[in-house]
Amino acid sequence: MNIKGMLATKPIAAYQKEASEKSLKRALGVPALVAFGIGGIIGTGIFVLTGLAAAQHAGPAIVLSFVLAGVGCMFAGLCYSEFAAMVPVAGSAYAYSYATLGEFVAWFVGWNLILEYMMAASTVAVGWSRYFVKLLDHYGVNFIPPSLSSAPFEAGQTGFHVHATGAIVNLPAVAIVGAATWLCYKGIKESAFVNTIIVAIKVTIVLAVIVFGFKYINVANWHPYIPANTGTFGEFGLSGVAMASAIIFFAYIGFDGVSTVAQEAKNPQRDLPIGMLGSLAICTVLYILMSAVMTGLVPYTQLNDAAPVAVALESHPQLAWLSTWVIWGALFGLTSVIITMIIPQARIWLTMSRDGLLPKFFGAVHPKFRTPHVSTLITGVLAATFGGLLPIGILGELVSIGTLIAFIVVCLGIMVLRVTRPELKRPFRVWAVWFTAPMGVLFCAGMAYSLPTPTWVRLLVWSLIGIVVYAVYGYRNSRLRAPQES
Repeated sequence: MNIKGMLATKPIAAYQKEASEKSLKRALGVPALVAFGIGGIIGTGIFVLTGLAAAQHAGPAIVLSFVLAGVGCMFAGLCYSEFAAMVPVAGSAYAYSYATLGEFVAWFVGWNLILEYMMAASTVAVGWSRYFVKLLDHYGVNFIPPSLSSAPFEAGQTGFHVHATGAIVNLPAVAIVGAATWLCYKGIKESAFVNTIIVAIKVTIVLAVIVFGFKYINVANWHPYIPANTGTFGEFGLSGVAMASAIIFFAYIGFDGVSTVAQEAKNPQRDLPIGMLGSLAICTVLYILMSAVMTGLVPYTQLNDAAPVAVALESHPQLAWLSTWVIWGALFGLTSVIITMIIPQARIWLTMSRDGLLPKFFGAVHPKFRTPHVSTLITGVLAATFGGLLPIGILGELVSIGTLIAFIVVCLGIMVLRVTRPELKRPFRVWAVWFTAPMGVLFCAGMAYSLPTPTWVRLLVWSLIGIVVYAVYGYRNSRLRAPQES
């Protein structure tokens, strides 16, 4: 390998040519794209991680964590929008990095996007499993023993060691990933239709919790708003607010998922920015309101559960009727998140395969369904495996760090491209780019820094594996440099 080859960039014109190809079906308009973004954002953040992050890190100040994460996402989202309108291809941050920062950086980002989306699907599946068990308990028909509905491994107190729990496999998590994978295999139009219906259901339920729960808020539960630091970094205090923002950050990656279906959008130059920024704005407001209501309904210490919304509502008999609907809404909502995580992962692999950095079979498109069916199946199998074996804490932190790194690179890439290719046509331009992009880097880097050390260690191990794969296969088979080095 040589440095020059590793820093080679793929021409924007090449990506624009790929964007004009019709191997994938263009079936998504603005409503479907906004729903796709909301489908990926409204889910685990509200129904699962909000309670865990509040109970373990931020207390009632989880609201501030969502504000912090939302602001960071806004800066990154503006940069994403300029790229997506200019280079409307399926590769998301991977493709943007390849066009601006070179092949090795693109590989690093693509490799971490694999971590982001695949682990996100697994994380959401674990939350889905918890709500499914709650539903069975609610109706008194729970036939699944704990050994088949929880992870067989969990992290030790230090976070570095993983030990057995005695469980066998989280079977509901495996099952829901399998069902979502089948739907994504069938077609983007069918997936988008189902996702839009589910989004309507879960947004209605979220609004119901906010409206009806507001009446029963006890402001005493908001005091102290930022609990005192316990002496451990990230457990309450301002450091806890920052760590919570990093942990819940992955809940926002749904807007990034919109960019990965660029080649299936009807009018990507106009519709993608609307889809990304629109879904981000809607969901940020809902997250802030929902987290305020939840921490107002019960003391934050009671939210340390994988189904915190149900826990908050069950503490008020007057809201018992809503608790049942929340469980159903969470199941539907989390299902749509899994769908909107599997779809982007498969399309990122598709793009990397077309560039020669992954084997050709990753880029195979089904002749009838016109979906990347092989990549979809591989994504589903791996996501089901991790969801069935690992706890939600480890999975969620891995997703967050992969997401934050991708966002940082996108913000850097937009600045590089403004200098190196100022003449390019930009259907959407970032306002005050020399303020917006650096702020995106600053916010995302700050949240990444606040993540626990074991998460960084796992990222390092994952990255080293990726470098080996790149050296053994990707570098040798890159289509970009092949004509130059032959």
